[in-house]
Amino acid sequence: MAEVIQGGVTAGVGWRFAVAVSRFHEEVTGRLLEGCLDALGRHGVDASLVRVAWVPGAFELPLVAKRLASTGLYRAVICLGAVIRGETGHYEMVASEAARGIGAAARETGVPCIFGVLTTETEEQALDRSGGPSGHKGADAAVTAIEMASLLQRIFEDRP
Repeated sequence: MAEVIQGGVTAGVGWRFAVAVSRFHEEVTGRLLEGCLDALGRHGVDASLVRVAWVPGAFELPLVAKRLASTGLYRAVICLGAVIRGETGHYEMVASEAARGIGAAARETGVPCIFGVLTTETEEQALDRSGGPSGHKGADAAVTAIEMASLLQRIFEDRP
């Protein structure tokens, strides 16, 4: 039988997290941030151990994520943003570069950098995904960050 390891969804004592959040579409991203912070607290993270960095837009998230992850202070960096097709002619470029850059930041630093960037057709869809009928992607990103931090710790503890 194969051994299975997986992360838990309760943060360890003293775990620190960073959140990088885009000011562009702040009506949406502010809601994502509120849900994220609420979920972190509900899963055992002390609010005083969370650092929030506001960036101008989703395109700027990867650089700040990498800088935060590179400090070695945080168990994970949560990236929150909203790219709405109807608002910009360069939707694909911004969404693709945000995703690619956030993934690269995680791979290059070894710190989970969580993609909590909504990519929607309309502002209504973004609002639905930030605490409306389609769930709360900010809260989901927070739980993912805790689970990944827990999993990486378990992998490290299990090494020979």
